[in-house]
Amino acid sequence: MPNLPLMIFAAGFGTRMGALTKTMPKPLIAVAGIPLIDHALRVARGAGVGKIVVNLHYLGDQIAAHLAGQDIALSWERDAILDTGGGLRAALPLLGEGPVLLLNSDAVWTGENPLTQLLAAWDASKMDALLLLADRADALGHSGVGDFLIDPDGRLTRANGRAAPIYLGAQILNPATLAEVQQNAFSLVLIWDKLIAQGRAFGTFHNGGWCDVGSPEGIAIAERLLRV
Repeated sequence: MPNLPLMIFAAGFGTRMGALTKTMPKPLIAVAGIPLIDHALRVARGAGVGKIVVNLHYLGDQIAAHLAGQDIALSWERDAILDTGGGLRAALPLLGEGPVLLLNSDAVWTGENPLTQLLAAWDASKMDALLLLADRADALGHSGVGDFLIDPDGRLTRANGRAAPIYLGAQILNPATLAEVQQNAFSLVLIWDKLIAQGRAFGTFHNGGWCDVGSPEGIAIAERLLRV
């Protein structure tokens, strides 16, 4: 398996958390006594990833203090939040060249390590994106209809409102296409759509449990998942 660098997204405002994120960034909210960012770091270290980069914006000083003394590079978005695509592009000097692992910091996992699973399935000869998915019934804490349709070869197309598997916030991405985007702040959805059109976006299903911790209700659901 390749030894790729990892970026953990931790810059968001966490508005769906309501009062919980008025004075604390969402990545520091505890699930089963452990901050969400530490759940993500456990996944990262369990997969033996290369360099780890965390991006910061909202209440970022608290996250920086929490991570102090660890071998983690910080990508600051001090002037304005850049969304996932702009944030990744800003972090590329820290990550280096080539494909990168990307992981959202607002979820918990059980079963097979999601990053290990992605690394084992990655094929750079035909892929520029590999996204980890779950069936809707298995995507705990997630209220969306669905994100992607997946064909028998693993290629993705957009669900466009149809019932479909859910993207779990873990992926491998070749960031070369980022240079084509003009705006500073943009979502990686824009990149996915370009790669889908080229037949270079793929998906694979997670072998285990997952819970989105984007709202206060998600905390209790995630803690039940971890107790199973």
